[in-house]
Amino acid sequence: MQAIVKNGPLNLTHLKRGESGVLDRLELPEDDARRLMELGFVPGHTVTSAHQAPGGDPRVFRVDGSEVALRRETAQHLILRS
Repeated sequence: MQAIVKNGPLNLTHLKRGESGVLDRLELPEDDARRLMELGFVPGHTVTSAHQAPGGDPRVFRVDGSEVALRRETAQHLILRS
């Protein structure tokens, strides 16, 4: 299931469970972006929202064959392609 793009750029927090999007860019400091890229969050890769902790934070995303939990404050800086 693809995420529907509305107004403005979407980030990972906009994906509902089971929705996917293609990562466009990481708007984070270089060290943080590099660490996430090592985990598979590379521009051009598809990211799928999996599940989340009670209360909604952190959320788990599937990328590059792995599941990675990200806090909302980090996920909002991973921008999806329009």
